[in-house]
Amino acid sequence: MKEFVLVAHGAPSDPEAPDAWLKALAERVSAYAPDCLLRGATLAKPGSLEAALTGLRAPTIYPFFMAEGWFTREELPRRLAALGVAAPILSPFGTDPDLPALIADVTTTAAKSAGIEPDSIDLLLAAHGSRRAHRSKDSAHAMAERLRRITPFATIRVGLIEEPPFLEEVAAQSPQALCLPFFALRAGHVVGDIPEALAKAGFRGLLLPAIGEHAQVPQMIARALQRAEV
Repeated sequence: MKEFVLVAHGAPSDPEAPDAWLKALAERVSAYAPDCLLRGATLAKPGSLEAALTGLRAPTIYPFFMAEGWFTREELPRRLAALGVAAPILSPFGTDPDLPALIADVTTTAAKSAGIEPDSIDLLLAAHGSRRAHRSKDSAHAMAERLRRITPFATIRVGLIEEPPFLEEVAAQSPQALCLPFFALRAGHVVGDIPEALAKAGFRGLLLPAIGEHAQVPQMIARALQRAEV
């Protein structure tokens, strides 16, 4: 049986809730991957990664992150090495080839459910950004470009939390847009920073849950694990 550990950053200020959510996500993924043993762990909760790896013989890591960056390329390998674990690391959730189609479906369906034609409003991707590296920003902009080709939204904008273009400024340009948090977990940025930035911008549009919370995500992750050559 293939062994996988889903790993996310979590929330240092509130490590318990995201860690429990990720463990529950691993259980939901298991329903679509019965030939796999899955566990979940967050880096922010002390001991979580160690507990998830305990007893596994040849685990593979699935990073529940939105981009290749410092956490997936440096911190996660460092943490594994410190535990004496040589585990391959798959491409992160945010780079999954099925993700653009899922986002397109989620956003257009949300607009139509609200009685709004997608081509009459803007789509705003609220993403993390990073003061350390540009990969987070680049990932969000690359997703926006893919969505421009497969969705009918009037304009697709990217607003970031930690670097320009800042979410508050971008949201002020599209105050009645549909806003999708381009985040894996419902943690600090999603529950705090994004609503606060939108409120300051006078945003009057629709704020959706983070894309990582969508009901189709477990099945998408299961497909990624089944494609993995481990």
